[in-house]
Amino acid sequence: MDILVIGGTGPSGVPLVRTLVGRGHSVTILHRGTHERPETPDEVVHLHADPFDEESLRAAVGGRSWDAVFAMYGRLRRVAEVFRGRCGHFVSVGGVPAYRGWTDAWQFEPAGLPVPVAEGAELVRDDAIDSKGYRIVRTEEAVFAAHPEATHFRYPYLYGPYQPVPREWSVVRRILDGRRRIIVADDGLTLHHHGYTENVAAALVTAMDHPERSKGLIVNVADAEVLTVRQMVELCASALDVEMEIVSMPYDLAVPAWPLLAQPLPTHRVLDLSLLHERLGHRDVVPAREGVRRTAAWLRDNRPERDGMEEKVLTDPFDYAAEDALIASWSAARASVVVPEFTVMPRWGLAYSGPHGRPRTRKEFEE
Repeated sequence: MDILVIGGTGPSGVPLVRTLVGRGHSVTILHRGTHERPETPDEVVHLHADPFDEESLRAAVGGRSWDAVFAMYGRLRRVAEVFRGRCGHFVSVGGVPAYRGWTDAWQFEPAGLPVPVAEGAELVRDDAIDSKGYRIVRTEEAVFAAHPEATHFRYPYLYGPYQPVPREWSVVRRILDGRRRIIVADDGLTLHHHGYTENVAAALVTAMDHPERSKGLIVNVADAEVLTVRQMVELCASALDVEMEIVSMPYDLAVPAWPLLAQPLPTHRVLDLSLLHERLGHRDVVPAREGVRRTAAWLRDNRPERDGMEEKVLTDPFDYAAEDALIASWSAARASVVVPEFTVMPRWGLAYSGPHGRPRTRKEFEE
C-alpha cells in the first residue's frame, strides 16, 4: 500500500512508520522537518510542509492520492478537508478531552468521571464549559463530514520516547539527582489511563488492516492495564535499580505530587476500551508495566534539558528543600496523632479472608 503519515516523527509516529515499513508498505511522511529521527527508516520519503497551514499542505501534496492517510499532526479539520477524495482510508488522531468532565471533573456530582468512560459517553457540547473539549468535538465532526468512513482515535496522555510531556521524568530526574524519596497524593492510588507509544501505534495499524471493522468508528485507545501513580513510581525506580521511599499525604497537602496527576483533583480517568479490543481485535504489543520501565530507561539515556520545555510543561520545580520541609512538617504532624482505643477494633469485615483477615476455621483443607 502507498501510505502517507502526516507527522511521523512524534511519540507514536515513529513506531507507526517503522511498523508500516516493516510490513512492506511504501511510506511517505509529511512534517515540517524540525525533528528528524534516527529511527526513521532510510526508505521513507519526506515531504516538508506545515500541516497547520492549508496552503503549505496543498502545495506539498499536489494532485497525489494515497491508499491510506494517517493524520497525526497539524490542524486536523483542515488536513481532513485537503485529503477529501484523495485516500482510501483516513485514520486520524484526536484527544479524550472530547468527553464532558475529562478536564473538569466537577461536571459530575460528586466530582469525578464515570469509570470507565465509554465511547458513547456525553461529549462537550458547550464552549462555555470547556473550550478545548468543544473544539475537539467540532473537529471530529469535520473529519467525518469530509471522510464518512474515517477511523478516529481518541488519545490519552502517551508515554515513551519523544513524549513532550514526560510524566515519568518527575520520577527519573529525582533518581538521577540522588533523591530517594518522593511525595504522592493519597497513597498514589489515582488511576489515570495512559498509552505506551508502541501500543497506540499498533492500534492504528490494526484499524488500517481491518477497514471492515474500523471504518466509521471513533475509538478510545490506551493500554489494556491502567496503572496507579504509585505503580508508575515504583516501576521507574525498579527500572533504574533504586529503592524509593514513597511519602503519602492527603491531596491538598501533597503539592509536589500535583504534576503527577495532570489535573486539579485526585479522581480517576479511565477509558472503556471495548471497541478497541472486541471490535478491532487490538492487543498491546508491550505490557504497560514493561512500557514504563522502558520509558524510565529511555529518559535516563535521553535526558530532557534542565529547565527546558518539558519541565516547564510538567510544572515540576524539583524544589527538594521545599519537599524536605514539607515531609518534616507532615512527619511531625503524624507523630502527634494518637489513635484512641475503640470498643471493638475496626477491621476489614468478616467477609475478607486475605492477609491479616479472619483466620481459617480449619488449618488444613479437607476434600
